Amino acid sequence: MHNILIPALGESITEGVISKWLVADGAAVAENTPVLELETDKITTEIQAGVAGVLRRKAAEGATIKVGAVAAVVEPGAGPAAAAAPAAPVAKGAGQPGPAAQKLLAETGVDATKIQGSGKDGRITKGDVLAATETKAPIASSAGQEPREPVGAGAPRSGSTRKRMTPIRQRIAQRLVQAQRTAAILTTFNEVDMSAAMALRKKWKESFEKTHGTGLGFMSIFATAVVAALKKYPLVNSQIDGQDIVTPDGVHLSIAIGTEKGLVVPVLKNAQDMGFADIEKAIKGYAGKAKDGKLTLEDMNGGTFTITNGGVYGSLMSTPILNPPQSGILGMHTIKDRPIAVDGQVVIRPMMYIALSYDHRIVDGAEAVGFLVRVKELVEAPERLLLDL
Repeated sequence: MHNILIPALGESITEGVISKWLVADGAAVAENTPVLELETDKITTEIQAGVAGVLRRKAAEGATIKVGAVAAVVEPGAGPAAAAAPAAPVAKGAGQPGPAAQKLLAETGVDATKIQGSGKDGRITKGDVLAATETKAPIASSAGQEPREPVGAGAPRSGSTRKRMTPIRQRIAQRLVQAQRTAAILTTFNEVDMSAAMALRKKWKESFEKTHGTGLGFMSIFATAVVAALKKYPLVNSQIDGQDIVTPDGVHLSIAIGTEKGLVVPVLKNAQDMGFADIEKAIKGYAGKAKDGKLTLEDMNGGTFTITNGGVYGSLMSTPILNPPQSGILGMHTIKDRPIAVDGQVVIRPMMYIALSYDHRIVDGAEAVGFLVRVKELVEAPERLLLDL
C-alpha cells in the first residue's frame, strides 16, 4: 500500500485544497499518472501517483488538507496497462451534468433525464439546459409529478449564490489589504508616444522571430527600459525591512499574468543581464506554465519590482497596487490614437498612459517622477537602450 501525501511545497505553506481529482476513485494508475490538483495560497500543482496500482481516495474534492496528510492510497495489483484500457462508450443522454449545468437544473427544475447531452461522452452542458428551458412545450419532470412550465418572462429571480474563495484568491485579497495598510502608496502618471516602439517592432518582428524563435512584444521593450530606469533610481527597486532600506544588487522583475484563478507574478531573475529575446522567451514560458497551473514557488519568489499590463484587457488608465514588500509597480495600458502637439502642430499619435505606484516612505515624489520620465524617454527612443544614453 502506497500513501499519496500532501508534499511540503514551501516553508510558509501548511495546507492546500484538493481543487480537482484527475482520476476516478478505483481507477488504475501508472507511477507518473497525475491524480489530483492541489491548490495552495501561492501555487497550483499536480500530485502524481508515485507507484502503479489502484487509486483509493481518502479526501473529497474541495477538501482542505494539511501538508503531510494522506490524500489517497494506491493499492498494488493493477498497472499502467489497466489504466490505459479504453473506456466503454457512453450513450448520448447518459452523461452527467457539469457544475454549471447542475446549478441551472436546480434553478429551473428541468429533468436531466429528458435532456440529450451534447458534451463529451454525452455530458449535459449549461447550453443544453438553456435550450431545454427555451422550448415552448412544458418540460416533463420526474415520473408522477406535474409538468413544469419553461422558465421565461415573469417575476425576476431572487436569491444569490455563495462560493468559497480559492486559496490563491484569499492570498491575493490578504496581500492587497496588507499593501494598503502598511505602505504609503502614491501614484504618478505619464504618457508615452508609442510610434518609435511600434515602428521598431514592425520593422524587425519577422527577423526577430526567425532568429530567436519567439515574438517581439512591447513587454521586452518596457522591461529593458524599467531595468535602466531602476539603475538610475535604485530606491524604487528597494524595500523596507524594519528600520532598514534593502537595495538588491540586481533587478528581479515580477511580471503580472492573469489566470482563471487570479493574478500570478513570476519573476525574471537578474533581468539586467537579459536581452529582448531572453525576456520574451521567459515571459512566454511563464505564461504557459501559469495557464497549465505549473508555476512553482521558485518561479514567483524574489521579485523586487513589478510590471503589470492592463492594456491587454483594454484598460485606458489605472492605479496599480503594490506587490508587498516591493516599493514600486509600473502599470502599462492600452494604446490609443490621440491628438497631441508636436513642434507646434497637432498630430495623431499612438499614445499609452503609464502609471507608477510607489511607497512614499522610501521613494520621494521627485524620484518617482524621474523614474517614470526615464521609462518614457527610453520607450519613445528605443535606440537609447542600445547606446546606453
